[in-house]
Order: sequence, then C-alpha cells, then structure tokens
Amino acid sequence: MIRYIRRAAACCLLLLVALLLNAARVQVFQADSLDDNPANRRKNIARYDQARGNILVDGKPVTGSKDTGEQLRWERTYTQGPLYAPVTGYASQTYGTAFVEAAEDDVLSGTDPMLAPFPFWGEITRKQQPGGQVATTIRAAAQQAAYRGLGGRRGAVAAIEPATGRILALVSSPSYDPGLLSGTGSAVADTWSGLNSATSQPMLNRAIRQTYPPGSTFKIVTAAAALDAGAVTDIDAPTDTPDPYVLPGTSTTLPNEASGCEDASLAEAIRVSCNTVMAGLGVKVGLAGMLDTAGRFGFNDKGIRIPSPVSASNFDRSMSDDQLALSSIGQFDTRATPLQMAMVASAVANGGDLNRPHLVESTATGTGSVVSQTATRSYQQAMNPATAMQLQKMMVDVVENGTGGNAAIPGVTVGGKTGTAQHGVGNSGIPYAWFISWAQKPDAGQAGVAVAVVVEDSQARRGDITGGGLAAPIARSVMEAVLRD
Repeated sequence: MIRYIRRAAACCLLLLVALLLNAARVQVFQADSLDDNPANRRKNIARYDQARGNILVDGKPVTGSKDTGEQLRWERTYTQGPLYAPVTGYASQTYGTAFVEAAEDDVLSGTDPMLAPFPFWGEITRKQQPGGQVATTIRAAAQQAAYRGLGGRRGAVAAIEPATGRILALVSSPSYDPGLLSGTGSAVADTWSGLNSATSQPMLNRAIRQTYPPGSTFKIVTAAAALDAGAVTDIDAPTDTPDPYVLPGTSTTLPNEASGCEDASLAEAIRVSCNTVMAGLGVKVGLAGMLDTAGRFGFNDKGIRIPSPVSASNFDRSMSDDQLALSSIGQFDTRATPLQMAMVASAVANGGDLNRPHLVESTATGTGSVVSQTATRSYQQAMNPATAMQLQKMMVDVVENGTGGNAAIPGVTVGGKTGTAQHGVGNSGIPYAWFISWAQKPDAGQAGVAVAVVVEDSQARRGDITGGGLAAPIARSVMEAVLRD
C-alpha cells in the first residue's frame, strides 16, 4: 500500500514540476510574444484606459481626450485639427500614431519611465503614469499665416528660427482632420480609405515627406559652393559665361527667363536668376565640390529627424557635366523638401552655421514638471562666415531690386530667392513656385526667421506661376507673423 502512495506522490510531484515549468515558460519566456499577440486586447484596453497627454503650441493644448464609455475608453480629440495635422499627426485606436503623436508616444501615453516620481517606480507598483505633455516649438501666429496663405492649394511651408533651429511653422496643404481617425468602426475605416485614395493626398506631409525640384532656390547652394571654392572671388565682377550656354558635351542650349545674363556677375545672376551663369559655376566648382557643399546643407542625409524622420533631399553623387549643370540650378534629379530649403535660408541668415531643426521644445509630466528639454545643436558649418555675408547681401538685393519684391516688409531687412521649378516629361508638368527667405528686425542682432514656401498650383495659368508671384507673399505673411509675435 505504501508503495502505491509513493508512486502517486511521485506522479503528483512530476505534474507539479511540469505545471511550474509551463507557468515559467508562459510568464517569462513567452510573455513578450503573448503581450504582442494581435488577439490580446489587454494592452489596447490598458492603453486607452486613461486620457492621453497633450501636445502644446504656445503653451496651450491643441489636443485633448474624450471619455467614450466604451471598452477602449479614451479617444483622442484635436483643436483646429487640419491646421496642426502636419505637426501632431494622428493617434488612432485603429491605425496607430504618426508624427509627434508617434515620436513622443511614450510620453503622451504615460509609459515613459522618466514620468515616474522615482526610478523603477512603474516596475514596483505596476501602475502606469498619467500621460505627459509635449511642448512644440510652433508659433500659432506663424502656423496660421502659412495655412491661410496656402488657402487649400497644394503646397507646404516650413519656417525655422536660425539661431536655435526651432521650427516655427510646419504646414502642408491640403490637410485633413486627424480627429476623424481617432476611434474605431466603419466611419473611421471609410475616412481612412477616402483620405488615402484622394488624388490631393491630404495625409502626405509635404513639408517633410515630399521632395520637389527646388529650381532656382538651389542657386543659393551653388553660389555658396562657388564662393567657398574660390570659383568666384568678386560677386560684382563679370563671369565668363556665354548666353546661350551650351550644356557641356551636348548641343543643347540652356535658356534664361531673364535678359542680360551674358557674362553677368554672380550678384546679378542671383538678383535676376540667370540659369546660364549658375549652371556654368556648378560645372566650374565640380561634382566633388558641389556634393560637399550640398551635404553640409543637409542634402543626401537620411538621418534627419525633428523628431519624426524627414525624407532625404537629393543631389546625385554621380553625374556627367551636363547633368551637373542642370543639377546646379535645382533641376535634373535634384530634389528637396521644404524643410531642407528652409535650412538653406537659415544657414545663410545665421552666418553659415546651420543649427539642427527641431519641433519639440520640451516634455513634461501631466502636472508640468519638465522631463526633457531640447538644446540647440549645430548641424554643420554650411559655409564660411564671409560667404554667408555675401549671400545675405545678394538675397537682400533680390527682394529690394530683383524678383522677390513681393516679400518686402517695410522697416525690416529681408533676403530672399525665387524659384520656378520645371518637372514632368519634357517639363510638361505645371511648374512649382518656390520662395526661400529670411527676415531681421532693424534692432535685432540676427535674423528672427527663415522660411521656405512651395506651391503646386494646378489651377493657375502656366505663365503666371512664379516663386515671386505665388510663394513670396506667403513667405512675407509668415515672416511678419513671427516678427510681430
């Protein structure tokens, strides 16, 4: 009898060990995979069991949360959603997060360990902290001016504070209301499908995720390269540039929209936007020199984050001389985001020192205790300070005496550069209107804002599309808003 009891006890012990081993396997080794299993709704239920922290503009929330009373209890809301969509992105119970909502999700959802009052507090208490706050660098007045200026036309605006790299405005048009994507159900799915299938691409963040041929605005980069390389030593001296200019190795002539470009000086070429002079200077500098200068402005960098990733702007690494000539005037395969071209203007305005652009000023707990602060960081010395001073002079001349007159602000020093970028097969597409600029108050020691504007206006007549005509007035309104604010 005792023998049978021993056997039964041994069997029970074996079962107990097997049970413990299985519990350890499930709770330790499979915990992460089970947590991440799409069929496990506990994470989602916990995630939406408390209100999400807010994103701030000028210290005021542009987001909120509402109690739905459903299993996924708290749903995201947005104040002036279309205005701030390129900044906030969306936080959807169905489709996840985008832009600041994604980049700062740990803070906003309350899962960031830095929100806890003590180290390892979350692990000890197993309690999630209330959602934190994310303060952006955006100025409401500048954002509104850019949004109104675009007026629903396809395009984008990016504005930067040159001395710090703070992004003051980031607008993409047409836009959408991220609040319509916050919840679940057929209405959300239908909205998502409609937005993604729309030909106007309202969910495309054109300011940081779309690249365009920058056209003549890129001539500022080429001018910086020519001055730094010594290809030009006197901006007012005539250049040895024929008009018409034949692209090297071809029989193709490069036209000018402006007159009087033959042997024009660099200053004159920038003022009236001579293609021939700038193409010739790009070839004279050479591919290596142009690549180096473009890279110092941020071209070909796939790692720029604001904190959301920014699409890389392109300047080809391998080209023939005729292709280099076209690339040097912002055509061929040269492509840039509006943020990239705002960085170009910012570097000129800041004496050649390009600061890293950033969109998040600070993060804080729900009660306002600061968790992190974004410091000003230099990205690159984009050009020599002496080069920057000469470019400032030439850009001011563009506004005061050249193609950028529509950006002038009485009593303010404004520098700018227009651009009308051709695209499409045989340049058959409607051109893009560009304008980059910076502005400085008379009593200020440095420029307060640098702006880039691109307008895709398919409704305008082709001959009416110019950077000075369409884009410069928008840049002016944004600069005025920043300097007035």
